[in-house]
Amino acid sequence: MNMPMAAIIKKDLGGITSNKRMFYTLLIVPMVMTVVLPTVFIFIPYFVPEEEEGFLKMVEMLPHLELDESMHKSIIRMVLNYILPVFFLIIPIMSSSVMSASSFVGEKEKRTLETLLYSPLPLKQIFMAKVAASLWLSMSVSAISFLVMSIVLEVETLLTTGSFIMPDGKWLIVMLLVSPAVSLIAITLTVRASAKAKSVEDAQQGAVFLLLPVIFLVAGQFTGILLVDTWILVLVGGLCALLGLWLLKKSMGSFQYETLLK
Repeated sequence: MNMPMAAIIKKDLGGITSNKRMFYTLLIVPMVMTVVLPTVFIFIPYFVPEEEEGFLKMVEMLPHLELDESMHKSIIRMVLNYILPVFFLIIPIMSSSVMSASSFVGEKEKRTLETLLYSPLPLKQIFMAKVAASLWLSMSVSAISFLVMSIVLEVETLLTTGSFIMPDGKWLIVMLLVSPAVSLIAITLTVRASAKAKSVEDAQQGAVFLLLPVIFLVAGQFTGILLVDTWILVLVGGLCALLGLWLLKKSMGSFQYETLLK
């Protein structure tokens, strides 16, 4: 990565952190999904035992149920290893769309597009810098959310069960393969749409549709209709990575000045 590309990435990231509305969105929404909701799942069976029956039905659907542990610990394990990983497909898409939706149309609205095009970078590298900035942001938000979630959940687990419950191998696949791959697909499509959009809102509306398949997957996890196993995550992650790289290469190849100046 050369210095002009790094400068574009730094400028875009600085624009997000200086915008309080966007910054608070990136801060609050992931925390609600990874800290508040899991805390509710952990403490509802603890303080409202009559609600445990509904959780029990979901636990019984798990492919690997440790029969030697308490039901409350089984519920925590289910939330940690079967429900929360899917949230880390929503978080990178949501966080990256905040920046990628305004990547080019935002430059038009601020009347800085001409200055950007006068930079020494070819248009393909400008496109790559926009994608890289959004990808860096989404992965940073995901990593911070995972760290905070892990600390809070382990403390809550220790308080309610007297021991820790460690994440299983799915988390490694989600954080290092599936989440970056899904994020790359969403960012590439959103940045490309941003170049043709008339406003940031138009580009963001397109990004919302990218969340629909993941929302259905979350619903499947909650209802027990679909429980994503490890080998499925590896397969999905690999396919998404290949699709993301193909979309990025194709988008860069077809990206022209006429697209931006319409």
